[in-house]
Amino acid sequence: MKVYKIDYLVQKDRVRKDVFVEIGKDGKIIGIQKEFNGDYDVIKGLVLPGFQNAHSHCFQYAMAGMAEIHSTVNEPDDFWSWRDSMYKIALQISPEQLESVATMLYSEMLRFGYTEVAEFHYLHHDKNGQAYSNLSEMGERLMAAAQKVGMKITLIPIFYQKGGFGKEVTEGQKRFLSPDSDKYLELVESSRKSAEKYSKAKVVKGIHSLRAVDEKSLQNVLKTKESELPLHIHISEQLKEVEECQAFYGARPVEWLMDNFDVNENYHLVHATHLTDSEVSSIAKSKASVVLCPSTEGNLGDGIFPLREFQSKRGRWSIGTDSHIGLQFMEELRILDYGQRLISHKRNTFYSQEQGNSGFYSLEQSIFNGRKAMGRDTENFFEIGEDFDAVVVDLAHPLLFMSNPELKLTTNLFSMDQTSIKEVYVAGERLVTGGMHNQIDSIWMDFAKTMDELKFRLS
Repeated sequence: MKVYKIDYLVQKDRVRKDVFVEIGKDGKIIGIQKEFNGDYDVIKGLVLPGFQNAHSHCFQYAMAGMAEIHSTVNEPDDFWSWRDSMYKIALQISPEQLESVATMLYSEMLRFGYTEVAEFHYLHHDKNGQAYSNLSEMGERLMAAAQKVGMKITLIPIFYQKGGFGKEVTEGQKRFLSPDSDKYLELVESSRKSAEKYSKAKVVKGIHSLRAVDEKSLQNVLKTKESELPLHIHISEQLKEVEECQAFYGARPVEWLMDNFDVNENYHLVHATHLTDSEVSSIAKSKASVVLCPSTEGNLGDGIFPLREFQSKRGRWSIGTDSHIGLQFMEELRILDYGQRLISHKRNTFYSQEQGNSGFYSLEQSIFNGRKAMGRDTENFFEIGEDFDAVVVDLAHPLLFMSNPELKLTTNLFSMDQTSIKEVYVAGERLVTGGMHNQIDSIWMDFAKTMDELKFRLS
């Protein structure tokens, strides 16, 4: 057993001062109390719950920043042209290289306070589009990388079948494909067998998008959906996607999904950027969560999610970093909040009828719904029986030092960056010390070798 005395522990409705947290050998919390008689260590700082990254495309980290050099000729540069660049990278990377990139990325996520990641994984096959002898070879590489650095991973093998609504696949998509629902379900089972080797890994199902599967196959997969596990799907990210869905199905993506399936609290709708008022209401009523990726959505020019309307109907949301153009949790929250302030001309974005403190409200949404995206429900940020996953914020900054407990939280979220994070714990193990992952030297050397092999950043 290990006991920590914590200066300031952030729970869902308050910041508790001078609290003792007892942790068992398995990393789970066995006690939270004001008094303790015995030996203990001290965690000095503001202790937040570990953050959840509810949407990640790992391999895209290798191209972050590469698509920002634009033609001076009047040519369109949007999501669809960016996607072509992404396909080129997807066609190059080997299993060993993917594991190296993932190890680097996940160590960086930990450094920025993310302790769990939902990996929306569709890079399944070899460079010729053929299945590996181990169907889950690429997914297992991601689980191995997460285990290596101490990150919890929810692997989501993605069903990807079509090149668009009623369209054949393109050459750039050949590594993603499962020809039918039976082959996809075989991939899921193979991934679950692989996950048995890794203590911090689990596997759930996901659909790339309505445009990437046919209706019959989608029905077959959703019929086999485990009622207690999450299901993830991209939806309504792009205006072109909405228009093509209307032409093909006679309805908008969210509208069609809601009309044809029993969407409930275990669904996680990624982006859902372009919604009508009725779609906003239907998602909120279903209790499905929306996974928002503000830095990626901004980088790709997707649009701005109607958060104010959604939250007025008690809608639920979590945070992801998607293409990893940005990795800072606090920055994601600020981009989300400030986008709403800019279009509404009002400042009270992060609030609810019960909670007017922007810090508590944004953590409640992102933490609880982020955990649900990983397949687990909790009632508080830190509670007995749950792992001690924690982010320690250094209070040496003058604004943090001179603030009362509640102001420490909002000051950190709205005025700090990742440099305020000095330690990160997963299941009671300290993985980040002094703002750096404990294995950074070896991780960095392997990543540099991989990027040199891939060449595309250096040419």
